[in-house]
Amino acid sequence: MVIAPVVAGGIVAVVIATSPVKPTPLQPCPDNPGRGPKARYLRRGKPRTGKALIMATKAFAQENRAKSWWVVLSTLLYFVLAMTGTLLPWAWPAKLICSILCGLLMVRVFVIFHDHQHHAILDRSFAADFLMRLVGILALTPSSIWKSSHNYHHHHNSKLRSARIGSFPIMTTEHYKTASLRSRFVYRFMRHPLTMLFGYLTVFMAGMSLQPFIEDPKKHFDGLLALLLHAAIATTLVLFAGWSALFLSLVIPYMIACALGSYLFYIQHNFPDVTFLDHEGWTHEGAALDSSSCLLLPRSLHWFTANIGYHHIHHLNAKIPFYRLPEAMRALPELQHPRTITLRPRDIFTCLRLTLWDVDTQRLIPLPR
Repeated sequence: MVIAPVVAGGIVAVVIATSPVKPTPLQPCPDNPGRGPKARYLRRGKPRTGKALIMATKAFAQENRAKSWWVVLSTLLYFVLAMTGTLLPWAWPAKLICSILCGLLMVRVFVIFHDHQHHAILDRSFAADFLMRLVGILALTPSSIWKSSHNYHHHHNSKLRSARIGSFPIMTTEHYKTASLRSRFVYRFMRHPLTMLFGYLTVFMAGMSLQPFIEDPKKHFDGLLALLLHAAIATTLVLFAGWSALFLSLVIPYMIACALGSYLFYIQHNFPDVTFLDHEGWTHEGAALDSSSCLLLPRSLHWFTANIGYHHIHHLNAKIPFYRLPEAMRALPELQHPRTITLRPRDIFTCLRLTLWDVDTQRLIPLPR
């Protein structure tokens, strides 16, 4: 019961043959850090921490406006071309490849949308705001819902008592023992591999669109709009192109994108050496570097996931454009020793088994047998 068979099936079929077999190695800091006070400070072996480290990342929180528009428009163009490929009258294997590409490109589009919501790219652009609102609705992550939950997540990442909003919930072993059967069921359901595998229905349709609308229809009307638009697209595909088009152009891409997206979000904060704290002792820097992973991927998958694997840097400064995250890691030695994870089956299995936070050992552990 892991996501690997579904997601890996798409990846193996599509990812460029020239992709390296091993994960892309983390880039070391340049041998010569340069001149000036900061360089001398580093050469004396005094790594920056706290506010000083956050301030050091601000140099990378500047976008190249032309590049931002290029990555947005080119990615959307690739997506439209792949989607068109699922509808063309050619052999089904070619359609299936285009369908899988659609799913992977949807992940990249979503991360770009996520960057815009953080004001990292194309901030204060009316055209970009309109386009990204539409992207959010099509991705079943309407802006009103995503902003409130995701901003909360960034401000409360790794806090035991408040990490559940905008993230996967976390219980301590003691809390789980005293919880009601209903609470245990909900907790295990939300963290279950099948919930992530069918994230299209569970996480995105129900969790990100339907439930927020039911809870606050006025504030989250775009949740209903996302579902209605999704239903309209599905109906149009069936009426004008048949059931095969529904599966190849909608169901398979969304299944891949939502399963991969759900699992990526899970392992960014649920991995063997993650750290969780109560409010006491919590720091923004610690939550970024000790409670957010760095996902080692081939270059092709870093492209499809828009560098979201450099998650420790993103949590340290969410205003760094995704295309500058590797640059920040190369330049700042303090960011070059993250807590890493991979998409290898063994790592996937290990991470999915982690369920409860053991306060005594300060580790995530599986459910007791």
